[in-house]
Amino acid sequence: MTEMKRIGVLTSGGDAPGMNAAIRAVTRCAIYKGLEVIGIRRGFEGLLEGDVIPLTSRSVGGIIHRGGTVLRTARSERFKKPEGQVEALDRLRELDLDGLILIGGEGTFKGAWALHQRGIPVVGIPCTIDNDIEGTDMTIGFDTAVNTALDAVRKLRDTASSHDRLFIIEVMGRRCGFLAAQVALASGAEYVLLPEMPFDLDHLCKKLHYARRQGKTHSLIIVAEGVMGAQDLAAKLKDTAGYEARVTVLGHIQRGGSPTAFDATLASRMGAHAVKALLEGESGIMIGSLCGQMVTHPLPVAWEEKKPLSDEVLSLMEMLSI
Repeated sequence: MTEMKRIGVLTSGGDAPGMNAAIRAVTRCAIYKGLEVIGIRRGFEGLLEGDVIPLTSRSVGGIIHRGGTVLRTARSERFKKPEGQVEALDRLRELDLDGLILIGGEGTFKGAWALHQRGIPVVGIPCTIDNDIEGTDMTIGFDTAVNTALDAVRKLRDTASSHDRLFIIEVMGRRCGFLAAQVALASGAEYVLLPEMPFDLDHLCKKLHYARRQGKTHSLIIVAEGVMGAQDLAAKLKDTAGYEARVTVLGHIQRGGSPTAFDATLASRMGAHAVKALLEGESGIMIGSLCGQMVTHPLPVAWEEKKPLSDEVLSLMEMLSI
């Protein structure tokens, strides 16, 4: 095992439910193994500014159920530049850290890889509501975001049914449609628009016409923000087929809230495995969960390999929405 005495942990990029559970697990597992833990606030920007705090078993008590991140998060343009990375390296040495655990998504992992290439032992924990990190079945925060969005969509269906209306609900997902697809399938939506699939307005109109002929008086359409805005889609449907649609944009509500039992458990397991990997001398890797087992992959897997949507799920949505 690599001799380690003091490690750091930070959260970076967009916040996601379960980040605090991961911070808690990293801290307590590291302390159990005899390590000292330093929390770095505000991600890479906080690292550059030396904004740190010692973490103890007690200081991470009562946070497992909280959304967001107690270490806070921020974007850092400075860190993206080589001189910023050199400065971050100096800060890590000043803090006398033997390793670093980073909790976040693709951007966070790219930053971690830059530090790894400069000789800092790093391990990444995938935490994003988009679930777009290859090498893991699920990212921390995705399950909670799905359930948050699903709760809202189910409430909107009640209103849509009561008033015989068409509703368009916009969910997060600029480059991937995992969230939109899962919400659409679980809510029984009639149609879903995903970044991974070409948008076919004629097909959508035909499905809505067919539903009306079958006596369906209300419909739900889920649209991922990366395809187009819900208001834009409503305008296209009105101009093309005369449909009047009500629009709801769920926005950042999908990122907040207490993590589900699944996310809290996943975060705890990944946090513990990240500490184990550091102590065993691994670096430049991310933790993943495949078929319920903790695994590791090189960090570049997160951005070099695109995680595909399930063809089975897409086919099932088409069959069930008739």
